[in-house]
Amino acid sequence: MRKILLSGVCCLIMGTVAAQAPLQVMTFNIRMNTPDDSLNAWPHRKEKVASEVLFHGASILGVQEALYEQMQDLQQQLPQYKTVGVGREDGKTKGEYAAIFYDTTRLQLLHCETFWLSETPAVAGRIGWDGACTRIVTWGKFRDKKTNKVFFHFNTHFDHMGKIARRESAKFLLQQVHTIAGAIPAIITGDFNATPDDEPIQIVMQPGNPLHLTDSKTISQTPHFGPVGTFNGWQISEMEDKPIDYIFLKGKFGVSKHASISETWGGRYASDHFAVYAEITIK
Repeated sequence: MRKILLSGVCCLIMGTVAAQAPLQVMTFNIRMNTPDDSLNAWPHRKEKVASEVLFHGASILGVQEALYEQMQDLQQQLPQYKTVGVGREDGKTKGEYAAIFYDTTRLQLLHCETFWLSETPAVAGRIGWDGACTRIVTWGKFRDKKTNKVFFHFNTHFDHMGKIARRESAKFLLQQVHTIAGAIPAIITGDFNATPDDEPIQIVMQPGNPLHLTDSKTISQTPHFGPVGTFNGWQISEMEDKPIDYIFLKGKFGVSKHASISETWGGRYASDHFAVYAEITIK
């Protein structure tokens, strides 16, 4: 009887630990591949990007500005990961991806899609409002193999020029997260090209809106680690002391850590943005 009781207690403890296993979440604008970047061009730093993902053990990662060949390079460097996403110009392989990489040893993909940030979200390649470029959101529905919990991950990259486009994208993103995820917890990552005091982020985080999102940094149990600004522009320090890359949350989550990853190799960064990292638990 004693052995049975001890076995039951051990199973209960193991089950509780598994249920609380955090997800390592990252968002990373990896900078498109262009020879204009000279020694900062993609061929000189693709291993650095992959090494950040592997070192921090990302369970799931949202990337921005990834071109098809960069997706292929990362897939080779990250063999235990699979990807979801499409090129924004044609819904296939042309143009930048706002893709999701997920660790297949930890997560199971249940469904995925991409929609366009425009007045015609199902039409590939359309530019929305006053935007300068085509912009998209890629999302996936996942099951955590450790905890058996289901969650959504949305990944995006807002326009860098159009003020109306960023504002309307923020509104539409909130609506889509609500429509697609419903009451299921959701993680929203991306380069929003907006600081916390800009209109798009104010819309996303507006407390009076029942659809609002929470910045994971604001509920982290330990203080934010690393630079506050997330865009470095290849300079020795961040260009502005405010973030434009975020990990937002919708639903009941706990956050134990939050950081901007700013390692350098001989004074060179992995990208012109810092990766943002958070350890997140679905409650």
